[in-house]
Amino acid sequence: MRELKNHLYEQVARIGKAVASPKRLELIELLCQGEKTVEVLAAQAGISVKLASAHLKELREARLAETRKDGKYVVYRLASTGVADLWVTLRAAAEERLVELQVALATIVEHGDDLKGFDRVAILRKAKAGEVLVLDVRPADEFTAAHLPHARSLPLGELKKRLAEIPKDMPVVAYCRGPFCLMAKDAVELLRSKGYHAFHLTDGVAEWRAHGLPIEI
Repeated sequence: MRELKNHLYEQVARIGKAVASPKRLELIELLCQGEKTVEVLAAQAGISVKLASAHLKELREARLAETRKDGKYVVYRLASTGVADLWVTLRAAAEERLVELQVALATIVEHGDDLKGFDRVAILRKAKAGEVLVLDVRPADEFTAAHLPHARSLPLGELKKRLAEIPKDMPVVAYCRGPFCLMAKDAVELLRSKGYHAFHLTDGVAEWRAHGLPIEI
C-alpha cells in the first residue's frame, strides 16, 4: 500500500517538476495565447531554439503540451485549457503569498486603481454597448487564436502609426497576455501621452476564461 501511495505522489510531482522553471512557466503563458512553433516560442521567450526545445520536451513529457507537424515545423499547443487554468491559479497563489511579486507587479500597472469601479462583467457589458473600446495589443495571430469579446486587434508595434483609428471620446481598455505582460502597459502609456482616456486591464485570455467569462475564437 505504501508503494502505491508513493507512486501516486510521484505522478503528481511530475507536474510540479515540469512547472518548476521560470522559462517553462513563460512558455506556458505564451501557449495560452495559441499554438506556436518552437522558433516563435524561442524568440518570444528570449532563449535559443535548442533551450526552448528542451523546455518544451519537459512540458510534453508531463502531458502539459502537445505537438503537431506543419511541414518542416513542429507546432506546440497546450494539452487542454486546464493547463492554462493551472498557470492562472499558480500565478494568483504566488501573487497572494509573495510580497516580492506584489511589489514587482505594482511597477507594471501604474494605474491599477483606475479600473476598480469596473469589474470584468461591467467591462464586457460596456464593450458590447460601445461605451468602451477594448484593445488587444498582442500580435495579430494571437488575437485570431482567441480574444476577449468585442475586442479590437491593434498590435503594439502598429499602435503609434494607427492612433487616428482610435476615437478620443471613448475610454480605451488595453490588454495583452496577462499580468506579467508589458505590452498593455506600453500601450496605455502611449495613449495617455496622446490625450486618450486609457486603462490597463491585467487580464489576458487565460485569466478571462478562468473566471468563467466568454472568449471569442
